[in-house]
Amino acid sequence: MPPQPIRIGIVGAGANTRLRHIPGFRGIDGVEIVAVANRTPESTERVAREFDIPRTFDSWQNLVAEDDIDAVLVGTWPNLHCEVTCAALDSGKHVLTEARMARDLAEARQMLAASEKHSDLVTQVVPSPFGLECGPAVRRLLDDNFIGELRELVVLGVDDMFRDYSQPLHWRQDAAISGKNVLSLGILHETALRWAPAPQRVLAQTAVFEPTRPKLDESRYADVTVPDSVHVMTQLENGGRGLYHMNGIVLFGAGRQIHLYGSRGTIKVEFNDSEKVWVGHSSDTELRQIEVPDELRGSWRVEEEFVAAIRGEETVGLNDFPTALRYMEFTEAVAESAESGAAVALPYPA
Repeated sequence: MPPQPIRIGIVGAGANTRLRHIPGFRGIDGVEIVAVANRTPESTERVAREFDIPRTFDSWQNLVAEDDIDAVLVGTWPNLHCEVTCAALDSGKHVLTEARMARDLAEARQMLAASEKHSDLVTQVVPSPFGLECGPAVRRLLDDNFIGELRELVVLGVDDMFRDYSQPLHWRQDAAISGKNVLSLGILHETALRWAPAPQRVLAQTAVFEPTRPKLDESRYADVTVPDSVHVMTQLENGGRGLYHMNGIVLFGAGRQIHLYGSRGTIKVEFNDSEKVWVGHSSDTELRQIEVPDELRGSWRVEEEFVAAIRGEETVGLNDFPTALRYMEFTEAVAESAESGAAVALPYPA
């Protein structure tokens, strides 16, 4: 019996959509990408020609209203995630939205409420890619009590992505587009939540070291409204502590890493050129890198999971809307704490 046909419309064809989502969907039997609406008519036509997408729309509103589209991929910047998602759900479409879930917690909650209102439809947020490959192996180590009781969690996202101040303002540096997330904070915290208890208390400080950047399309300098640096201290549900350091303007930084320090051992995971797992037990004299066995090696299967959920073959794991809301709460708490100078308790009241 042939699989259930699924017709997908794309709203926003950014880099991740081109690199992962379009090839991912095209590799699944019975799935067809039938329409696209990008930022401008010109870019919409370019995407349609490049990927042989048969229909183009001059607005995302018209695309999501089409009766012959079953599901919508939201590949826009975060400022449109909430609006497009809610409209698509109201039009009877399943929704896969790019991470991050939304600009702030209020928008994320609005999306969750819309998904609960349309509980017959599948909703999914693209997960953090960090840890997808090594995650099952790290989870096995934790389940086997390799590190004992987790005492400290360290999350690092330190690089020179935005060090060149002469470069134009990036959308990730504009809070009106990007929201309250800072650099890799949300995406690394999401990964950390797969391995560590959730934070109950958050204390943060942030800094913008270069307050303006060129905005070439308007021939002026614009304010940087997302911090260049953030430090966060947390208290975890199990009584442990967490430390986060994000910075996008330093030379020779540590890159992206997550460290799990326990009463019996340590696990360090690096997400730079490739995923590397280092472990050390109380009986060891130094950390050693381990090879992740094939049977514990995960992979990117976002599109496959979304389609399988629509067909009733499985449920969404990475990430359903309630799971994505957890990291939105964290980034909201970091922003609130940095602004007030006071610690913020989690989870937020419903």
